[in-house]
Amino acid sequence: MLTVIAALVGIVVGSLATWGWLRTASASRLRLAEDKRRAIIGDAEREVEATRREAQIESREQAVRLRAEIEAEVQHRRLQIAKVEERAAQREVELDAKLTELARREQGIADREAHLKSLQEEVKSAKDEILKELQRIGNLTLGEARQQLLERSEDLVRHELARSVRQMEEEARADAKRRARALVADALQRVAASHTAETTVSVVELASDDMKGRIIGREGRNIRALEHLTGVDFIIDDTPHAVVLSSFDGLRREVARMTLEKLIEDGRIHPARIEEMYYQSKAELEEHVLQAGQQAVFEANCGTFHEELVKVLGRLRYRTSYGQNVLKHTLEVVHLAGVMASELGASVKTAKRAAVLHDVGKAMTHEVEGSHAAVSAQLARRFGESDGVIHAIEAHHYEVQPQTVEAVLLISADAISASRPGARGESLEHYIKRLSALEEIASAKPGVAKAYALQAGREIRVIVEPAEVDDEGAVLLSHEIAREIEDQLEYPGQVKVIVIRESRAVEVAK
Repeated sequence: MLTVIAALVGIVVGSLATWGWLRTASASRLRLAEDKRRAIIGDAEREVEATRREAQIESREQAVRLRAEIEAEVQHRRLQIAKVEERAAQREVELDAKLTELARREQGIADREAHLKSLQEEVKSAKDEILKELQRIGNLTLGEARQQLLERSEDLVRHELARSVRQMEEEARADAKRRARALVADALQRVAASHTAETTVSVVELASDDMKGRIIGREGRNIRALEHLTGVDFIIDDTPHAVVLSSFDGLRREVARMTLEKLIEDGRIHPARIEEMYYQSKAELEEHVLQAGQQAVFEANCGTFHEELVKVLGRLRYRTSYGQNVLKHTLEVVHLAGVMASELGASVKTAKRAAVLHDVGKAMTHEVEGSHAAVSAQLARRFGESDGVIHAIEAHHYEVQPQTVEAVLLISADAISASRPGARGESLEHYIKRLSALEEIASAKPGVAKAYALQAGREIRVIVEPAEVDDEGAVLLSHEIAREIEDQLEYPGQVKVIVIRESRAVEVAK
């Protein structure tokens, strides 16, 4: 009995234990199922959110694409509209041009109609005059008709005589031209002259580039002293073993060249030595000028001249006219005039002496008022030349009318020498005149000791007397010179005016 009860109790206990275990296992499975459901729902929600975001991004991209397409279409339409408007404007311009042309043609037609009407009126009046003349002739007597016939015959004969005289004059003029050409050609063949193209710079060779620093000097004192004394622009650049001297005045440039060569040879370069060599070179150049004049007189072979005339003649060696060396031009004119005078039987000596002196005034024109022909004639008259020589000099540029054969020959020889191909260059003469005018404007001011045009006329240096011009006066002087340059001259770019007083400079650019 106890066994049965124990068995039943065991069964009950086992059943309860089994039910508890099953309930616990079921609850655990439910929790797992719930967790899995929640995970699935979370995944689904994330996928839905991702899908929604992708859909939003795609819709935005579609909107952007659509907007870009719309803007492109609008731009295309705008371009088409602009092209249409441009074509319309062009057609409008063409129509305006055609209307203007039509108006011009209508005006031309109206003018032609008016001219035609005036011609018709003239023809009508001419017919009336002819009818009146016929009526008048019909009423003439025999004597009156004979008188009119004689008058008309006399007019015809006078016309024929005038035509014959004119024809003979033309034939004589043509023959004279032919003979003149033959004479000039013969003179040119017998006179051989070189064509020179003078420049405004000289080059001084250096043994080494170290000499450039010595020429410049400490803080540029040497080169400043050279430029102030000579009035020449010293250009020291990257050119190896060379210094370039620039000035439109050949005499200044030659003095500067000789001074620099002496300084280089001596080796001592300082302001005091520069001044000493400058005056020494200036004296030597005067000797060279005298020798050049004597040599020119010897080559001319037309007698002796006064020593002052010989000196002035030698200065022409350093003077150019339109790029042609004036002394060489003078000798060429001498030979041409002598040959033509001998061919024509004129006075060879008078022609040659006039040719020697015809341009000496070019060496004095900056010192004496008047044209070079007038100045040359004054010099010739002062030193006792004959009236024939003086007249030929005065007339060689038609400032007075030529009255002698020698004067005409001098005009011809001067023109031949100047007109040789390549003998002259217009620009150089204009350049020299402009620089001379710059220096004359500055030199005319009170208190100015020296004035030099440098840098191709873009700079003018004015050296004043310290006792006459103070610092304030130097400022005013620079402005006055600049203002006169503006009023009186034509110049490219700017001209720098530098007034120098006691090593101080006042600069004004105009």
